[in-house]
Amino acid sequence: MMRKTGSVKSYQNEAERFGSLNFKVDPDFKKAFKGYAVSQGMTMVDLLKEGFALSKKQRELS
Repeated sequence: MMRKTGSVKSYQNEAERFGSLNFKVDPDFKKAFKGYAVSQGMTMVDLLKEGFALSKKQRELS
């Protein structure tokens, strides 16, 4: 994600630090996921990370 005040070089550096996950989801799921993230004041990436952490923790308890 490019910052509004960032240059092309800073965008390239950021792209090198992060990997990307590319997968398809149902349009209704995407809308619900994005809407929930917005309603919670968080990014979709942060919501995904939080959900993964919770799922991982729950599965380790089982």
